[in-house]
Parts: sequence; structure tokens; C-alpha cells
Amino acid sequence: MMDSLGLDRSSETVYRAMLAHPLDDAVALAARLGMAPQEIVEAYARLSELQLVQAVPDRPGLMRAISPELGLELLLTRQQAEFAAHRQRIAASRAAASQLITEYSRLHPAPSHIPGVDYLNGVAEIRACLLRLTDEVQQEVMAFVPDGGQTSENMEASRPLNESVLRRGVAMRTVYVDSVRNSQPTVEHANWITGLGGQVRTVATLPTRMTIVDRTTAIIPVDSEDSGAAAVRLSGHGTLTALCSLFENVWELATPLGEAPRKDPDNISRQDQAALKLLAEGHTDEGIAKRLGVSPRTARRIATTLMEKLGARSRFEAGVRAVRQGWLPFEP
Repeated sequence: MMDSLGLDRSSETVYRAMLAHPLDDAVALAARLGMAPQEIVEAYARLSELQLVQAVPDRPGLMRAISPELGLELLLTRQQAEFAAHRQRIAASRAAASQLITEYSRLHPAPSHIPGVDYLNGVAEIRACLLRLTDEVQQEVMAFVPDGGQTSENMEASRPLNESVLRRGVAMRTVYVDSVRNSQPTVEHANWITGLGGQVRTVATLPTRMTIVDRTTAIIPVDSEDSGAAAVRLSGHGTLTALCSLFENVWELATPLGEAPRKDPDNISRQDQAALKLLAEGHTDEGIAKRLGVSPRTARRIATTLMEKLGARSRFEAGVRAVRQGWLPFEP
């Protein structure tokens, strides 16, 4: 139960017994718990390491349990400090790696053209490339659409292409973010696609916008924050294998649009879990909004509600408490 705090089952059992029976020594605890004396000694050592027990000055060999209010709070504070230090080390490592990459790039300029990679500059080139690919597609189109509710203009513009592709018997699978479920026009558009034989699912967040055609070509924006500025057309076999694997993994975890997104036993939605993870990583409201496909105002409301539910005074504390309550996985 308290293994996330570094307390194994045996030590937790001994600690609870010490709280309930403060006058028991090691021999009495061993008899009460049906444990070997050596197990009690090992539990003492672990609890002492975590500063959850201390020796009784006038009773040699007797250990006293520190109250949970004090002992566990100290333990949580220490864990928070370790978590913060770990994040600082990661940030420093990223900065060092970025600097090294920049220095290497200056010493070894990239060739003007890399096989399997074509640069597309601006919305016009990206749309022209996508138009050619949809004309040529023969078997399958897979797409990530991470921007939440779609604009009427984009949906209207895509309808003739989607209809042409689907009526030719091409398989089309699209993954949106969960927030599109609150956009009735987008839901109606998605239902129109499924009515023609396409498949649509949703997940809490998506890593980037992506379109894969016939598992041989992919279009990905250079900057996920501004997908219309520039993109790359990828056709290398190794790259496409990895991107197709990414799509299949996300598709497997996604929920069909006609079904309600799954929640965990604590009634925490996937969107809430994604927001908590982004909070713990230090993203701003604008960054969270972008990743969830919602407005900054909605992102602030989600963050505030989650912090209140967790009783957290800061976003960092919300992330730590979410890990402790099992709402997020602990990432050492």
C-alpha cells in the first residue's frame, strides 16, 4: 500500500504493529505477527533508514514508531525534493544535449537533401502534397488529428477528398483527441466519415499531427505548435515502420467515437490523467490547452478542479499527489 513511499510490505506491517502496540519489543512483535525475529530486525533497519522509528533512550533494544503525521510528512517532503532534483537533472541533460547537437551541426552541416526526406514549406506545399497522395493512395490512410474541434472550413475542404478515397475502398483510420466529443460539428463530420466506411477513435492527447499513406509515406509538421508553417514528407522504410508502429499502439489504446472514454476506478478520465501529467511536467495553461485540444480557459478550469480534488497547493504538488494516489504512474 505504501510501496510508492519506499516502504515494503514487511516493514509496513511492522510499522503498523508498532503504532498499535508501542510497548512491544522485537520479540513480542515477532510473536504477535508470526514473523521471525530476524525479519523484525530487518524491518527496524529499513524503518530507521526512512526515519519512521527511533530508539527509546531508557529501554535498550526497544524501538518507538514515529507518528504518521510527522514521519510520513517528512518522507513525502524528501520524496518531493528528490523528484524536483530529478527533474532538474533531466533539464540540465537536455540543455547539454541541445548544446552538443548545435555544436555538431555547425561542424558538420547537414546535406542539402537526405534520402527519404522532403521539406514542404508552408500550407500551400503541404496541401498540394496531401492532394497528390490522396489521389495516389491505393490501400490505407492513417491519421493523427490533435487540434480538438475542427473548423467548418477545414471539414468542408476535406469532404470531397475523404469521400473520393473512401468510395474507392481505401481503409481510413483517424485518431482525434477526446475533446472533439464536445464539438458537435466535428462529431457529425466524424460520423459522416464512419458512415462511408472510415473508422474514428479518440485519445486524451496526441504527440503530433501525422498522415500516413499506404504505409510508405508520412507527412509530419516540423513544429507541432505550428503545423502549417512547414512539414516533412518521409518515405524511408525504417522511419515508416516506426511511425506505423506508433500509430497502431495509439489506435489500440484509443476509444471508438461511439463509445464513452474509459475512466479508472477513481473516476479519473483519460483527459484528467493527461492534464495531471502535463501539470507535473510544468506545462503552462496554453501548453496544456494545445495538447488536450481545448481552450486555455478550459485548461485552467481542468487544472483548478484537479488541484482541488487532490488538495494540492501547487501544480508540482498535484503531480506528486497524483502519483501517490495511483492516478499517474511513478516515473523514476
